[in-house]
Amino acid sequence: MLDTLQQAEATAAAAAPSRAAARATLQPVPPAAVLRPWVGAQAINVTRHAAALRPFRQDEFGTGAAAPSEGHLQAVNALLASLRTELIKLSRGVSASARDATKEATSRHLQQLVGRKSRAHDWVRAIERVWDFYFELFGQRQSQFASWLLACDRIALDCYQVAYLGVGTAKSIPAPPPFSYVRTGFSPATFRRGIPLRRLGQQLNPFPLVQLPYHRMVNPWTLGAVLHEVSHNLQSDLGLAHAVPRSIAARLLKAGHSRSVASTWTRWNRELFADLSGLLLGGPAVVGSLMDVIGRDAQSTLTYSPSGVHPTPYLRMLLSVELLRRMWFREEAERYRRAWTAIYPNPSAGNIPRPLLQSFPEASSLVVDTVCFKPYPALGGKSLWQVMRFEPKEQQMIEEGARRLAAGTDPGIIPARFLIGSARVALDRRLARPGVIMKNFYTELARR
Repeated sequence: MLDTLQQAEATAAAAAPSRAAARATLQPVPPAAVLRPWVGAQAINVTRHAAALRPFRQDEFGTGAAAPSEGHLQAVNALLASLRTELIKLSRGVSASARDATKEATSRHLQQLVGRKSRAHDWVRAIERVWDFYFELFGQRQSQFASWLLACDRIALDCYQVAYLGVGTAKSIPAPPPFSYVRTGFSPATFRRGIPLRRLGQQLNPFPLVQLPYHRMVNPWTLGAVLHEVSHNLQSDLGLAHAVPRSIAARLLKAGHSRSVASTWTRWNRELFADLSGLLLGGPAVVGSLMDVIGRDAQSTLTYSPSGVHPTPYLRMLLSVELLRRMWFREEAERYRRAWTAIYPNPSAGNIPRPLLQSFPEASSLVVDTVCFKPYPALGGKSLWQVMRFEPKEQQMIEEGARRLAAGTDPGIIPARFLIGSARVALDRRLARPGVIMKNFYTELARR
């Protein structure tokens, strides 16, 4: 054992550097040997960052029908270009400071360099956030969701087309159209054109985005959500964002309802507009889709939120029932009303304010009339009902489409938005298995 230790010590001593060599190794390195390459790297890094945040290419996300349109890419690239302008200016400042620091590595020059570098880095992160957001959205068009998202895009486009063809006056054409994407773990949502988005660092959103959860996508008869979310965008793009809440408040106050009741209905205006507009776009099946969403435990459905933007779920369903009655679907409206009140027979069990509950029958009728049957200047003197008219003959088209969809035959020229109702009818009447209905639904919309 002793011999072994001695041999190890001898080997280590032989491998150790001499003291002179060690002193030579520990000599201080001149600062310029570290600073010169580091200073040069800072300018290179920022310049390459700016170049890497490039515009998206036309063929980058596929070339099929599901790929982002040229209009969507142009809108996002214009947003990125506006942000990169400042970054390029900052990167030039970093390069200039790097040249100064290379010539004369004073603390003043070096601190100017790192200061400009920090500002440029902040811009890089801000632009990366925007770039990454759209990279993820556009990238979904190369995934298994591509044909599903294309189907939702075509439904959204159909909604816009019927609305803009139905108005009584020429209006500027909004572009690009809505763009759909999947986000698991979240409810359906939309981000309107021209509003600042937190996920974009408060930059303005260049086109409507429709967020859809996976569980809705696999059950296309619940995609009344697309009509609802698109209607939010229509309220803004058609110029009704201010007119509708003002009209609701004025109508209720004129009828003698309290300021509290009128204020509540006015606060709900965007969500109730989306419900009612979605019903006009898609017909009675949209009420069933709504019932899927808000038909939860009694506590949730009967809970009133003093600051909520959605109507209390119990009242929200009955509001759609009122519009369904006004659309000459009285039997369907009564069936939905009876089913809903059978589930929730005692609305007083929740915390809905008594004045709101007691005034609901008259107030809901006035609200439906105001939103759907009152003419608006923004619609060329037409009412929403006249712009997006849905009658029993449209429902017959949906029911025929349901039979064809279930059989896997061509549903013909039926509008894209009506296929949601067709899927619902096919499911409710058990015309085919759910998986078959889903497959045929997306196949039909993707081939258009």
